[in-house]
Amino acid sequence: MHSQQAAATATLSAAEHQAGGPHGLPGDGGGSARTVYAYATDPEASLPEGRFVEEVRTVLRRRTTGTAPATVSDGDGSLDALVRQAADWGTAERERYLTLAGAGEGPEGHREVLVRRAVLGCAPLALLSGAWLQWLSAPGNADDPLVLRILALYASDVGAGHPAASRGSAYLELLRRLRLAENAAPAARLTGDQRIPDGAFRLPALLLAMSRRPDDFRGEILGADLCLRAVGLLPALELVQEVLPTEADWATLDPGGRREGEGPSPVERCRAAVDALVEQEGERGADAVRSGFRWMLAGLRDWSGALHAELVAAGDPAFDMAELMRLRAREGAVYHHQFLLEGKPLARWLAECRTDPGPLLDALARSKLVKPGRSGASSLVRGLVGERGPMFRVFSPEDLTVIRRWIDSLPARPAEAPEPRAEPEPGPGPKKPSPGATRDHLAAVAAALRAGARSPGRTPSGLREAYHLLMNRTDTPALRSWAMDYVAGWLARSGHGMDRTAMPLPERWGHEGLRPWLQAQHDQHGAEFEENAAVPLPSKEAVVDDTVQTAPLTLIDGSWLQGFTDYEQASSAIGHSLFETYWDELGNGEPHLNHPLIYRDVLKEMGVELPPTASAAFAQWPGFREESLELPVYWLCVGRFPQTFLPEVLGLNLAMELSGVGGTYRRARLALKAYGFSTRFVDIHNTIDNVATGHSAWAADAVDTLLASLPDAPGPGARADMWGRVRVGYRSLNPPRTVGARLAARRARFTGRRR
Repeated sequence: MHSQQAAATATLSAAEHQAGGPHGLPGDGGGSARTVYAYATDPEASLPEGRFVEEVRTVLRRRTTGTAPATVSDGDGSLDALVRQAADWGTAERERYLTLAGAGEGPEGHREVLVRRAVLGCAPLALLSGAWLQWLSAPGNADDPLVLRILALYASDVGAGHPAASRGSAYLELLRRLRLAENAAPAARLTGDQRIPDGAFRLPALLLAMSRRPDDFRGEILGADLCLRAVGLLPALELVQEVLPTEADWATLDPGGRREGEGPSPVERCRAAVDALVEQEGERGADAVRSGFRWMLAGLRDWSGALHAELVAAGDPAFDMAELMRLRAREGAVYHHQFLLEGKPLARWLAECRTDPGPLLDALARSKLVKPGRSGASSLVRGLVGERGPMFRVFSPEDLTVIRRWIDSLPARPAEAPEPRAEPEPGPGPKKPSPGATRDHLAAVAAALRAGARSPGRTPSGLREAYHLLMNRTDTPALRSWAMDYVAGWLARSGHGMDRTAMPLPERWGHEGLRPWLQAQHDQHGAEFEENAAVPLPSKEAVVDDTVQTAPLTLIDGSWLQGFTDYEQASSAIGHSLFETYWDELGNGEPHLNHPLIYRDVLKEMGVELPPTASAAFAQWPGFREESLELPVYWLCVGRFPQTFLPEVLGLNLAMELSGVGGTYRRARLALKAYGFSTRFVDIHNTIDNVATGHSAWAADAVDTLLASLPDAPGPGARADMWGRVRVGYRSLNPPRTVGARLAARRARFTGRRR
């Protein structure tokens, strides 16, 4: 083997030893990290309890015991010491990567190779920076000051209120500028990019999986998040910033960096949330935070060490070439049975190349296909891949660059050297990896994920139990099935007789969008308010009763939009305004602006003290009539499926945000004021829901964004079909109560149970 190939292999082995090595190598295992990553990015993902949770905890324990270097300690074991340790490590590691950028010019294109590998290696983590906070808010805890702190931190990460403004979006833009984004959106597709090592997926995969079980891992998630923010810009990206200082929004890519107009730094805000958690949960919470922090720091050390070793190895063009051959060997081995290289079919060389590419590279270097040091004269990258060649378009332009760099780096073949003789005897079969190298760190986690829940769980016995169980993000197969059936029934009822009944939304969507219609509706609400000015106000008893019966609905304000806290939804063209609406309903992180808390204050003025919203006692409170839970349960169910029921949620959101503006809220204000109750709740809604710049305007824009992107053609998924579904969603806020409508709902639920 040539000395450069031997050096590349040796450096690569060191990387494998630290964190599994680059993709396709024996140290990669079965790719379980990719499996977990892809599944956990699904906004409707349901991760099982039981064995899955146990396996995740096993990984956390394993990665926080015995993995740190002997020179590393936690200091006094305090969280402050851990934060300092993470910050110091981040600084030192960034300096280590900077030396790679300044280590001479190297072969032609060397810096481009370093940048490409560093950017791809960081992609699984950086594309979803902050995503692990996405489910820490839920209908049942939306008035908890701790949750509001976390939500404020997360809103900064996603760039609340703006499309493509998340930290991950900034990274996606960097990938696009470098033309590396073919598999980057949605993030789940990243798992198909074989240029990225398996090891790069391990940390974000487990972190995202934990985010789908927030009640089990809240402390660990916050601890890991605090570690990432204390470390700051991922070390390998320091090299990229040095080479390309203007190609990215580097401040946004630093999870510990302030975004424009913000106060305390993300590190300080995350630390405040951690302190609030510890105050709330005591030593148990503190242990969970430290566990998550140590796991993340240990994982970052291993991952960054492996990536650094890969970049060092990539200084040798043979490293890139070996990896390219390994990646393409499987498909290539299907062909080339007739082409002999040193007496052996090329197909066999390629089959062996999947585990050890060195012999094939040596044989190619000795062959007539390659003119060492002269890629321009080598048929491997000339005639064979030309328009008339047998391998036209087999290699991408990027692949051809790798091959040319490798050929140009080869020492010239001595003129007197004889042609190598054929080797008629086939060599041994593929080199098998040693058992120790095939360790798959997340194999047990992925297996538990595939196995699913140990039991389907409890099916709600009725509306009250369902309301209570739906307070949390996590679910069971039985609860998920029940929720899906409930939505199906509710929508069947909502759509019943719609073609025979007049409704506010027009029958067809027009290219002018919904803004003109919205203004007309607002005018109508105002006119109706004036017309009804002489109508007597309801009695005090009626006002109190209405306020109480609306509590199960209002105390989960925004819950129909809970699915849009998902990271990629929250900064999408459609979802960004829906997340901002949700964020507004919960008070933008401020308890004094939190709608559920404001509503509870009104109830207290009326002498009504309700149990905590998430408690079973709340759902079972005898003061609520059964029908008062019907619509809230629908909100809680449909909000769990932001993709499955996107058009219906958009229609519901439009109906909800428009419902009180201009008329109903103003009349409610008169009634509340007449009996000496606070009007703050209706006042704030009448302003933030306005039709010019408020929630109802955003709701209309979200619908328009969806429909404008669809083909104006017949059939499922086209504009007319989706508009019909939006209209059903609009009507679902107040569906018909006729016998026929309720029978339609029952039939739909029954059909769902039979599937």
